[in-house]
Amino acid sequence: MDQTSIRRFYGSWPRFNVALSEAVGGLSTAQLALKPGPDGWPLWATVGHLACQRVFWLCDFAGAPGADTTPFTNAAYDCPGDDDLENVLSAERLVAALDSTYRIVERCLDTWSASALEETIARPDFGPDWVMRRGEVLQRVYNHDVWHAGQVSQTLAANGLPRLEVW
Repeated sequence: MDQTSIRRFYGSWPRFNVALSEAVGGLSTAQLALKPGPDGWPLWATVGHLACQRVFWLCDFAGAPGADTTPFTNAAYDCPGDDDLENVLSAERLVAALDSTYRIVERCLDTWSASALEETIARPDFGPDWVMRRGEVLQRVYNHDVWHAGQVSQTLAANGLPRLEVW
């Protein structure tokens, strides 16, 4: 059984999260309302969705602790963007959400081993197709973060604002 820590394989994730938090923390209410296009979500919903989905996948699906330490205690049914476009989140609340949900990510990076990534997680209560390896869940969360942070960065740049600095 390989008990190798997986944190080193996600070495850029902490820097990435800090860059997103810093960018969002400096935005005004009007800037948080910017959309990437007419059918896109406002930035506040995109960032809230990103943070909420960390809770859904890592806690609700994979069983990691910590959902109760975030604003998203009902992540399966009540996430910004997906389920809620009416309760606008401020920059302060978004930064708090990013910070609290990233603590869950960090706990996973510190406690899940390389062999744990091969474990299969099945959630028949979600449906018959809800089966994946723990490593797939973690990679999904990472890719999801990168995808939506890219949307945020592109939307900021398209509106003359500084893009995310992740390098």
